[in-house]
Amino acid sequence: MAEPIGQHALPVGPCGDLPAGASTTARWPDRLRLPLSFDAARLAADLDQLGDRTWTGHFVPQHYEGDWSVLPLRAPVGAVHPILQIAPDPMCREWADTALLGLCPYIADVLDGFACPLEAVRLMRLAPGSVIKDHRDIDLAAEAGTARLHIPIATNPGVDFRLNGTRVGMAPGSVWYLRLADPHSVVNTGTTARVHLVIDAIVDPWLEDLLDRGRSIA
Repeated sequence: MAEPIGQHALPVGPCGDLPAGASTTARWPDRLRLPLSFDAARLAADLDQLGDRTWTGHFVPQHYEGDWSVLPLRAPVGAVHPILQIAPDPMCREWADTALLGLCPYIADVLDGFACPLEAVRLMRLAPGSVIKDHRDIDLAAEAGTARLHIPIATNPGVDFRLNGTRVGMAPGSVWYLRLADPHSVVNTGTTARVHLVIDAIVDPWLEDLLDRGRSIA
């Protein structure tokens, strides 16, 4: 059977493991709040602009229970099928903004503020009562060259994001680097959806400096 498209996933193993290609000693912690912040109300307004668009169910169904779904804002060039638009294909070298990003002017401005190359950019929604099971995405560590950044847009007190077994509380408009090569899970026991803007960024000198500054104020 073919592997799922996108980041390769592994069952949970020892905490702190790094993927092939990463330094044997992590340069950065498993989580960092970066020295950036954005207007939570304007992010939420852009989300509202999308109205009743059809969200695509996440492409690895064995990783979750309930409703975990995605809207693509940057996708591989030429991708037409919804699954191909939301899957962060590690072999893709050309990415382009989607039509949906044109409906989100503030989010477009947010992305323009990142001076590093951006690959997949998605809105990811976890419905009330849904669970993302504990798993690892083996190539998602800044030390290996790709950093996954999370900007919460909608959340509630019942959202419990765990990384290496400890909770990560993320407020709307804040920006977080999370080393998702490590075990992580999410539970939404609240009554509203949790929606994050999720950015896959290439680690270049600009982003290295941002990560270093986040570490210095942690």
